[in-house]
Amino acid sequence: MGTSARRFFTKREKDEIQKAILNAELDTSGEIRVHIETHCEAEVLDRAAYLFKKIGMQKTELRNGVLIYLAVESRIFAIIGDKGINAVVPENFWDDIKNKMAAHFEKGEFVIGLSEGIERAGKLLKKHFPRHSDDINELSDEISFGK
Repeated sequence: MGTSARRFFTKREKDEIQKAILNAELDTSGEIRVHIETHCEAEVLDRAAYLFKKIGMQKTELRNGVLIYLAVESRIFAIIGDKGINAVVPENFWDDIKNKMAAHFEKGEFVIGLSEGIERAGKLLKKHFPRHSDDINELSDEISFGK
């Protein structure tokens, strides 16, 4: 048995991931969250979609939330966006980000992979959902953890 999701990252690593979220959201009204679990018993996209709703990602005004889901022991992850994003981006919008993250994950570079994925997501979201002076942070920037 390996390390639980909550203990997978050190406090410094968690802070680094959260800082990446804060920085990525500086230029976009999009909301990015990271959810980490130890195991994923279901199909990864189904699990990510379930968690997307469970943690309230669909509650943004422009429906522009992004969830990066990682199951650390199962070694699988997914990125999903809300319907506001999916309505304006091409079908393969997340593929480049997922491929770059996967390359880091395969080398055990989870913080780098997550941070770069978050940064790239923020840059892509900026094109379709730029930040305005009256934007508010609609969702928590903290990493959420599951089983």
